[in-house]
Amino acid sequence: MAAQAAAAAAQAAAAQAAQAEAAESWYLALLGFAEHFRTSSPPKIRLCVHCLQAVFPFKPPQRIEARTHLQLGSVLYHHTKNSEQARSHLEKAWLISQQIPQFEDVKFEAASLLSELYCQENSVDAAKPLLRKAIQISQQTPYWHCRLLFQLAQLHTLEKDLVSACDLLGVGAEYARVVGSEYTRALFLLSKGMLLLMERKLQEVHPLLTLCGQIVENWQGNPIQKESLRVFFLVLQVTHYLDAGQVKSVKPCLKQLQQCIQTISTLHDDEILPSNPADLFHWLPKEHMCVLVYLVTVMHSMQAGYLEKAQKYTDKALMQLEKLKMLDCSPILSSFQVILLEHIIMCRLVTGHKATALQEISQVCQLCQQSPRLFSNHAAQLHTLLGLYCVSVNCMDNAEAQFTTALRLTNHQELWAFIVTNLASVYIREGNRHQEVLYSLLERINPDHSFPVRRFLRETLKMSNAEDLNRLTACSLVLLGHIFYVLGNHRESNNMVVPAMQLASKIPDMSVQLWSSALLRDLNKACGNAMDAHEAAQMHQNFSQQLLQDHIEACSLPEHNLITWTDGPPPVQFQAQNGPNTSLASLL
Repeated sequence: MAAQAAAAAAQAAAAQAAQAEAAESWYLALLGFAEHFRTSSPPKIRLCVHCLQAVFPFKPPQRIEARTHLQLGSVLYHHTKNSEQARSHLEKAWLISQQIPQFEDVKFEAASLLSELYCQENSVDAAKPLLRKAIQISQQTPYWHCRLLFQLAQLHTLEKDLVSACDLLGVGAEYARVVGSEYTRALFLLSKGMLLLMERKLQEVHPLLTLCGQIVENWQGNPIQKESLRVFFLVLQVTHYLDAGQVKSVKPCLKQLQQCIQTISTLHDDEILPSNPADLFHWLPKEHMCVLVYLVTVMHSMQAGYLEKAQKYTDKALMQLEKLKMLDCSPILSSFQVILLEHIIMCRLVTGHKATALQEISQVCQLCQQSPRLFSNHAAQLHTLLGLYCVSVNCMDNAEAQFTTALRLTNHQELWAFIVTNLASVYIREGNRHQEVLYSLLERINPDHSFPVRRFLRETLKMSNAEDLNRLTACSLVLLGHIFYVLGNHRESNNMVVPAMQLASKIPDMSVQLWSSALLRDLNKACGNAMDAHEAAQMHQNFSQQLLQDHIEACSLPEHNLITWTDGPPPVQFQAQNGPNTSLASLL
């Protein structure tokens, strides 16, 4: 009897093994076909989906069923517009996988993808509880726990809820410390530092960056990961200095950052995976970091008033971006491109290249048309740039409309102050008809009127000199020179205007050059220096002609009609202008 029972058991086991083997063979065959169609060139997504759907009639075990739902959801989400079916499959994968022990990869990947899809459908209220539950049950799986914390923090950041995002990043940093991942702890802390900088919580930023610097220097691991942490740390330091206008003080940090990116470019990607699963993260690809370093270098050059250098680095960065975007559709590349264009547009306006600036504003519009989120993040800056362009071509009513629109669209303190200051300058140029509005604006910019204007200008000159802010220095000098000229103090006026002219030529700043040459002409005429007066008049005439030609070219472009756009998304196309219709009097 025992022998018979043993034989029967052996037969049953053999039958089960054969059944499992058969199940495995049909499943692997369908999976192989699906992958073949997915990776075909071009991909045959419809056939891939058919192969995966063919799994379900076989009534597969729960593990295969959940994994197949995940695969279908992923393919439909990434390669089709059928978000409803993608959502259905991902929801099933998430539901089934929670009932299966030791099935973390499928469970948490389903949660991660499903929350992404919810956000894409503007169902943020569905994504948040899903991620919170996934975070709660993933504490024994370091990689997924950290990844889901990052994901929920990013979601809060996109909603402008930086306090919740910072709290989550703090939780992540402590968790990474407990599981022995100093690398990922640094990533969490640096991400938190970035958000604190965005919130202007500078008292919290200083100790955090100090701690991050110590962790980065002490961590011994993959060289590329270490250098990428250092780049992240230095980018935060440089932007922190630049936010404070400390252009001179930032130079050692910026030099370190540029050396760091050169080091990274010489390192080869190490295929060896980290032993700690919590270390399986990377901040940015090397190529993206390279563009980012170009970008902060452009920001520095702009603030310092080295506009030719800013243009050189912008050209390099934009060339690199064009190459990257052929192979990589990452949204961050479009963000980099827009920020670079915003900076170069300001350069063009300062150097007297309005037509080129207008065409680049149009490029920003086109990029924003492709991404509602990009437009939402940059709409205020775009209207501000259009306002600056309007001022440069003396379209003051349009400038007022653009700046007013920009004010409506921003909560950013520094951008608000910049817009209000430019709007005030529009009202000043327009004369008495905006006097009441002007005074109320000046009250909002600076409620303390107890100091004389010349003292303000001298303080500005002192600060700008200390930090090598060349454009601010040039503007302060020429304005002081003008005040002294009006007061009849020709000697002091000359002492201000001559260095203003030299600095403006070095930048080069066309408006300050025009203003300085006019002052030098009038000063020399008043002092009886006929030869010098004639030379200054000739310079002024040359600058005037250059500005006039550029003015006519800019106003003749079809893109000039952008100055009338103040509502909704950027217009798609433009009608050609008959010719310039703006006054040149105030320019010349």
